[in-house]
Amino acid sequence: MVDDSGIQGEATISEQEVRHLAHLARLALTDDEVAHFTGQLGAILHAVSEVARVDRTGVTPMSHAVALANVTRPDLVTASLPVAEVLAAAPAAEDDRFRVPRILGEAP
Repeated sequence: MVDDSGIQGEATISEQEVRHLAHLARLALTDDEVAHFTGQLGAILHAVSEVARVDRTGVTPMSHAVALANVTRPDLVTASLPVAEVLAAAPAAEDDRFRVPRILGEAP
């Protein structure tokens, strides 16, 4: 249940709503499964409603719980294998490049 403030109150879900959700998800549930999932979904909705009650004043929204930073190294030009040696191991080569099969009948 959501009131005018957008905060969820005591959250419950009925077996009829679980059956409707199962239908939308194209799931065939037995009566025992509906009863089981009604309890589980009710517990989840209750937990979400508890979190929604927490005072979030002054809390900055974030996308990750910890700060992320890319670990990179500088690009350095280094010696590489000779082209002829690399292409010698290729199944097919043409004009000093790997030759690969056409994809989806592309023109050459």
